[in-house]
Amino acid sequence: MKNKKSKIKICKVFFAIIILISFSSDKIHAQYKPSSELGLALGTSYYNGDISSAPFQNISASGGITYRRNIDRRFTLKSSAIYASIYADDENSNDPVLVNRNLHFKSDITELSGQIEFNFLPYETGNSLYPWSPYVFVGVSLFNFNPKAEASDGQWYELQPLSTEGQGTTSRPYLKKYSLTQISMPFGGGFKFAINKNFNIILEHGIRKTFTDYLDDVSTTYPGQPYPTEFNNLQIELSDRSLDGQPKQAGEARGNSKTDDWYSFSSITLSFQINQKSKGCDY
Repeated sequence: MKNKKSKIKICKVFFAIIILISFSSDKIHAQYKPSSELGLALGTSYYNGDISSAPFQNISASGGITYRRNIDRRFTLKSSAIYASIYADDENSNDPVLVNRNLHFKSDITELSGQIEFNFLPYETGNSLYPWSPYVFVGVSLFNFNPKAEASDGQWYELQPLSTEGQGTTSRPYLKKYSLTQISMPFGGGFKFAINKNFNIILEHGIRKTFTDYLDDVSTTYPGQPYPTEFNNLQIELSDRSLDGQPKQAGEARGNSKTDDWYSFSSITLSFQINQKSKGCDY
């Protein structure tokens, strides 16, 4: 409950920053005409959840494209499409309990998002008076994921169809399978640098607060012995991979369902202005 309240407070802070400071942009807006940019983002991604709780671990590559509509020197509307990968393995944990649990996963993530950015300093591409600014952003995104794990035959299998925690089986009919398409709330910040009248470099780190605990296919308890009658050998193997050779009983903790999973992107974006309408007495 405390974790949920703290996450809500974080969201409120970002919205409050944007709303409160927005009143300072009216004079700036009077001298500015909106402009648009297209950008290529390259960077890294990672996740936090039941298999990896520390930030900046198990880093993978990510990339995407962005479209920015600069409303004035303070506010920008951004849409983006991002592809990333995440992974984690209990084998890398310092906790012997997790090492014995021996779970792992990998997943591709595709995300479409809409965000609003607030520049702490007036910023305008091509205007030497406003060449850089730190900024914050918040928004909403739709993303797809698909956790997989490697079995003893060396093949990687999609985990959601296997009901590894007994979802929808006769033993746990009340637990529905999780959806592979979810909503998240992106927020974060970065720095913008105007290199010339048409070109920007943007450094950004963004965190995605999700509303699912299954990015890694780990959340609640083992289906355990006696296994659901629907389970085959593959489902038994991938639901319980414990190294101690002691099959877990039904209802024994497999993950922590009290906290949802997160994923994050860090990127550098090369952003090019696609129209040049800004004019004014500042130049």
